[in-house]
Amino acid sequence: MSTCNVLKILILFTAFWVTDMVNAKVKLPALVSDGMVLQRDQNIKIWGKADVGEKVNITFQNKKYSTTANTTGNWNLMLPAMKAGGPFTMTVNEITLHNIMIGEVWLASGQSNMELPMRRVKPLYQEEIQSANNQNIRFFTVPQKYDFKSPQEDLDGGVWETTNQQTILNFSAVAYFFAKSIQEKMNVPVGIINASLGGSPVQAWMGENSLKKYPEYLSEAKKWQNDQLIQTTESSEQALSKAWYSELDKNDKGVSEHWEQSQWNDSGWSTMNIPGSWEDKEGAFEGSVWFRKEITLPKGAGAKAAFLNLGRIKDADITYINGIKAGNVTYEYPPRWYDIPAGVLKEGKNIITVRVLNGSGKGEFIKDKPYELHIGDQTIDLKGEWKYKIGYKMNGNAPGQTFIRWKPTGLYNAMIHPLTGYAIKGVIWYQGESNTAKPNEYEDLLSTMIKDWRSQWNQKDLPFLIVQLANFMEAKSQPVESSWAQLREQQRNVSLTVPNTGLAVAIDAGEWNDIHPLHKKTIGDRLALQALKIAYKENIVADGPVYESFKKEGNTIILSFKKGTDDFSPVSSLKGFAVKNENGNFVWANAAIEGNKIMVWSDAAKNPTAVRYAWADNPDQANLKNKNGLPASPFTTE
Repeated sequence: MSTCNVLKILILFTAFWVTDMVNAKVKLPALVSDGMVLQRDQNIKIWGKADVGEKVNITFQNKKYSTTANTTGNWNLMLPAMKAGGPFTMTVNEITLHNIMIGEVWLASGQSNMELPMRRVKPLYQEEIQSANNQNIRFFTVPQKYDFKSPQEDLDGGVWETTNQQTILNFSAVAYFFAKSIQEKMNVPVGIINASLGGSPVQAWMGENSLKKYPEYLSEAKKWQNDQLIQTTESSEQALSKAWYSELDKNDKGVSEHWEQSQWNDSGWSTMNIPGSWEDKEGAFEGSVWFRKEITLPKGAGAKAAFLNLGRIKDADITYINGIKAGNVTYEYPPRWYDIPAGVLKEGKNIITVRVLNGSGKGEFIKDKPYELHIGDQTIDLKGEWKYKIGYKMNGNAPGQTFIRWKPTGLYNAMIHPLTGYAIKGVIWYQGESNTAKPNEYEDLLSTMIKDWRSQWNQKDLPFLIVQLANFMEAKSQPVESSWAQLREQQRNVSLTVPNTGLAVAIDAGEWNDIHPLHKKTIGDRLALQALKIAYKENIVADGPVYESFKKEGNTIILSFKKGTDDFSPVSSLKGFAVKNENGNFVWANAAIEGNKIMVWSDAAKNPTAVRYAWADNPDQANLKNKNGLPASPFTTE
């Protein structure tokens, strides 16, 4: 063989070897990345992919660990438990990970009230956001995905972020205030892994094995393993929805005639008071309605930026100021907060125009919400009389949507299972609104899910902290049945029967007209109290009065509460109690504190058989608390 040929062979061999080395790079899961927080005082698993048989070397805190990728290319190493600290650097073969902290790691999961970011609660916590700058509070937001076919091994993206004025806006508000409280109390780094999705029922977060008792849910999950079905359903529903809104836009005279323009003559329009519903005057219909309000501003108003707050509107809106679009929201829940640049407003007459599109149900401007224009220190109240005109009435509701992402097992497979190799301290859980249609199965579902998650993390006592449903919807004048109260009772039962669980009561932190109440700091702080008691074993009062038992004396029922929670806050009159009378109906009752007992009676029940407390969608009068100000959970003695 000639020297030339030998050189060619060597060059080719070297090229193949270099290419093989490049392709053989170790791959780490999304969670194991720059800026991560590792759980202190627990063995730490680091894992990933590599070529079969490839040696994997990890260097961390001046110690080296080695393993070899198995026959499927998987590898993992268990690092010993370590104390809190950082920042540290870790090398995994040719990969270097920077700015690693060791501290407390909590998983935050649930539906929209856990997902709700800090930017949505900005009016209450503006100073908190403006002063945010904490390298020791970090968030990893799990991408919102679903998969019905099998549990996934890794996430489709995600990064660890430290807290500053920009990043905090996207952090879960409940989880942020929880993390801040824990970080301040424990003085260690805190990492939050946020895996939550608005509207999701509990069964979406459960794996196939944990749903064996629920064949209807398993059948639903298997149905959606069909990719063609998903594609066909989504495309057909999108086409129907597009056609409905296209017809509305085509026939809405306000669109073709540009009623948003400030010079439009609205002298013949009707009037109504906002907040309120145009359907109270016009009757029920689906379609579009236009609203206009004229305001007069002083000299210099045009030079300033402004903020327009139009509360909440059902359903969608497009809002204009002086013919210029200020913004839009496509569904009923988000607040209408619109930043108005300088130069849009002007001295003298200004016109605010709102086009509302309602696809189903009663369209309205929601009551007891702010409707204001803020210009510097000036606040202009926009409530009161507005002009309105119907744009177009549609023949029937907007097409519905199949929320495939909420189907059983999908979120567990894609958003929870990929996390189970990562050591955590515990879970905070805010979910339940989407299960109120069938509340009586919730205790079993949630208990089963907790058991399964603990098994997946191989932590049989993993702390699991539950937010009880907040007060919501209009208060009722008489005791009535309530699916929200039933679900709260199921949540309470879980906290009493499943070890290492805690309950953050929220019946005083909601809003009757908003399923997404703003007072998220209250919830985060109460979760932190439960964490300090359950996860960190501190001897503190973390619960309001916890009902334990009752006995009857004549026509009075005497309630006893768990020791340590029966130090009641004095009130002039206890509210929210009802008793069951001889006819099997609940009627309002009197209640009084006597030492560490509560006496309940009613003139309308000579032989009461049961007591309910705060048993309503919105128990707005309930006021039983302990001396720390923590509210009692709703309960029934039945």
